[in-house]
Amino acid sequence: MAKINPLLKDSYLKLIKNSVGVKSYRNFYAVSGGKKKDILKNGSLSCAFFVSSVLVAFGLISKTHMTVEKTLGDLQKNGWREIKSPKPGAILLWEKQKQGRGDAHFHLGFVVGAKQAISNRWEHKCPVAHHIFYGAKNGKPARKIEKIFWHEKLNEP
Repeated sequence: MAKINPLLKDSYLKLIKNSVGVKSYRNFYAVSGGKKKDILKNGSLSCAFFVSSVLVAFGLISKTHMTVEKTLGDLQKNGWREIKSPKPGAILLWEKQKQGRGDAHFHLGFVVGAKQAISNRWEHKCPVAHHIFYGAKNGKPARKIEKIFWHEKLNEP
């Protein structure tokens, strides 16, 4: 029988790309103030759940998270480091922006190609493919990238 050698980065990127349009990351329930609530607001606050779920599936962080802050802490604890330029498989942290009438939030997603990213967008309530800067406004990125993270395990063939 031939030895099987898993290809982490190829499988990881394929899972991310195949997540576009899926509703799996839309809801997570918890009891808050004695009441059952969907703390992800039917997909409006699901970027951290999407990113952390993919990372857990590949052993790249310890557990799934519902917030950007907790996900960032887990990235740091598990060997992710900041890099200067986006490359496929990297994690993007975008600046805080308002979502509709709500509060301003940081946003997480994945680099999947040259200037292309996938993240769980609040407007669509599911992962979508988009430009890494969400396009441009007045010649500047529509949404600034604050940080880019990379894990050495993604360097494996």
